[in-house]
Amino acid sequence: MTQKTSQGDNLLHELTSDSRQTRQIARRRMIAEAVMGEGSMRIEDLTDRFGISLMTAHRDVDELVSRGLFRKTRGIVTAAATNLIESSDVYRSNRQSAEKKLIAAAAMQFVEPGQAIFFDDSTTVLQMVPHLPAKVPITAITNSLTLMNALTGMHDVTLIGLGGQYYNWCNAFMGRMTITEISALRADIAFISMSAIANNTVLHQSPETIDTKRAMFDCSQKRILLADHTKFERRALHSFAPLQEFDVVVVDDKTSPVHIDRMRSKDINVVIARSTGVRS
Repeated sequence: MTQKTSQGDNLLHELTSDSRQTRQIARRRMIAEAVMGEGSMRIEDLTDRFGISLMTAHRDVDELVSRGLFRKTRGIVTAAATNLIESSDVYRSNRQSAEKKLIAAAAMQFVEPGQAIFFDDSTTVLQMVPHLPAKVPITAITNSLTLMNALTGMHDVTLIGLGGQYYNWCNAFMGRMTITEISALRADIAFISMSAIANNTVLHQSPETIDTKRAMFDCSQKRILLADHTKFERRALHSFAPLQEFDVVVVDDKTSPVHIDRMRSKDINVVIARSTGVRS
């Protein structure tokens, strides 16, 4: 009886810890969104808005500061005016959420049972996770800690987590060690999303991101780019690849016809994800 009680207590503790962590992540995302929207806020105001103690507010803000998103000075938290904000998973998860879900659902048409698949650390690719049980068995290969956690325990999914240097701002592993692990693998598909597309070239702010995703790209038989309409209106420092190197580009229906026509004129296979379905 004592052993069973102890096991029950341990399970309850684990469930409680998971629930607490989920609430913490959600709260920090809301705090990040609030500060990004305002530009700067008093930490005391965060306690009132989110119903938390001053100590909890400072702890949450300190975590976001450590990820390069904010600066904290004399009780005031300010959004950092750098490209790191736009690269961070906290920021990206709150952008074009509906479009990302549509694109992810449309991308699933290219997944078949038995495939080995690279999933990058993008928040768009992350939206594919709820659809994967319908396509198992698959082997999922990823450098994203967020995606690893989402896939843990999923039935008939063989999860290969790529290690290396951990980057807090994107909650993922990147760098030389990660690339070495990727290079030893061969996948059927790589699903990739980037931060910008300009002059028919895919770009990103982070050179480490470029190198890691390029390794996935090079070690895959088929390469699929997931890009919402805002990516065509932005620029970034580092070039990843010409659009023509991708086998498929999946976009949402808010993407300008100018961009779609330009891609198709270069024989790029463009798939348009719509709320009423998918159109090639």
